Amino acid sequence: MTRTDPGTRGSQRTSSGSSRQRYEPATARLEPSPQARAALWLGIGILVVAGTFLIDWLAPALFTDPLSTRAQDGLTLAISVLIESLPFVALGVVLSIVVQVWVPAGVIERWMPRRAWARRAVLSLLGMLVPVCECGNVPFARGLLMRGFSVPETLTFLIAAPIVNPIVIITTHQAFGFSDGILVARLLGGYAIANLIGWLYSRHPSPDALLTDRFRDTCELVLHEPGGKWRRTLAQFIIELRAVMPALVIGSALAGAVQVLIPRDALLAIGANPALSIVAMMALAMVVAICSNVDAFFALSFASTFTPGSIVAFLLVGPLVDVKMLALMRTTFTWRTLGGIVVVVVLSAFAIGTAVNLLA
Repeated sequence: MTRTDPGTRGSQRTSSGSSRQRYEPATARLEPSPQARAALWLGIGILVVAGTFLIDWLAPALFTDPLSTRAQDGLTLAISVLIESLPFVALGVVLSIVVQVWVPAGVIERWMPRRAWARRAVLSLLGMLVPVCECGNVPFARGLLMRGFSVPETLTFLIAAPIVNPIVIITTHQAFGFSDGILVARLLGGYAIANLIGWLYSRHPSPDALLTDRFRDTCELVLHEPGGKWRRTLAQFIIELRAVMPALVIGSALAGAVQVLIPRDALLAIGANPALSIVAMMALAMVVAICSNVDAFFALSFASTFTPGSIVAFLLVGPLVDVKMLALMRTTFTWRTLGGIVVVVVLSAFAIGTAVNLLA
């Protein structure tokens, strides 16, 4: 992303040899006010509630449980996702501030290769050193962007980190061991998808256009924040929490809502079909929004009825593009960017899952 470190003038040469110019803040562009956004989400919530009653009235046979039971389960899941994610989000914010404020300029960049593909390959392994789930990786990735890493480089880290995370590796091994190649396929598949996305977006003619105007304005605000490190730390902590927490609450609410709106029995009924089982588990992964640190144990409960490839697809799609993760990523990236990421992740996970089914 384009930025200039405090105290510098003009352009800045990066370790890869490219120059990055300062951009002007996009405050002149028309953006919805906070009140308009709140009204929009309130309207969406009202429509979801009304749609829930309408579906239950028109097609009661779709669901085995009554609406009150499903609503209670949805609320329980939403609160569980929120509580489970909060510590990792807080840790991610802290690590983001450490990277932005306390790590001296050039320390991280000095160890990065000069070639773009090699930088992305190294950054996609950085998750090995950051033991947080996908929720905490978003504020950490925002910190990398504010520090001056490019959008493709940061995306490569953001996509790979939830899977190459050491805790995720351990829990996946505890759940499946090395049976059917599920662990290996998840690790190699996640690494490959991340670097594919990084390469694709490195071809974009204007990488900064992948970011939201609000995030770019935030970068300018942080860049020119006066005062010492402790003042900058407090200011950045408030900025990050204000950006991430509403998205986390909305994502958790969406994860709970889909439990009420989507009949899970319809997804599980096609678990034996090699192709449809992959589609069903990918759909399930996107809606249940379980933390990547524990999703392997959730997937284990389906191992006896679903194909190994569908389990791998679940473990790949869930940490990368579930509704909670997309809501968090929306704080930084445009909808068009997220749409491209979803397409690449889903198609890649389907291909990897099909290969696992053929080899298992």
